[in-house]
Amino acid sequence: MRLWSIKFEYLDSKGIVALWREALLAKKVLEGKAKGYRNHPQLIMFKEQPDPFSAINAYLYYISLSAKEKGYGFDAGKINSSKIDTKLKIKVTNGQLDYELALLKQKLKRRSIAQYERIKSISNAEPNPLFEATDGPIEEWEKVKKLEE
Repeated sequence: MRLWSIKFEYLDSKGIVALWREALLAKKVLEGKAKGYRNHPQLIMFKEQPDPFSAINAYLYYISLSAKEKGYGFDAGKINSSKIDTKLKIKVTNGQLDYELALLKQKLKRRSIAQYERIKSISNAEPNPLFEATDGPIEEWEKVKKLEE
């Protein structure tokens, strides 16, 4: 499971589709409707919110907006519209954002060279609308993978 904190615009088509599916799975896990992934570290950022359900629904909402801009028709009916807080901002460190961007670039080199070319010059990652960047290293909950140089 990869729940990106970076701007969704950085993702390629496979990435945005996978993110939608994985965020829907995260929603089910948070609702107690899925047995797997209950202790997945990336769920921590949602579990720590006063209302985790509102947070994951806002996340799905922002994914659906980004997907719509790319011409995808994700089923917004899977989002609980009464549980979307667009004023919510989850703090994420610049170190985390930069790590995610580097990880995405590595993935894109293998699967979407065109998208890699579009984002390769970005050196300071920006967060997606649900997140607010703060100074700091990679988040403690991240399972850091060795990146290619």
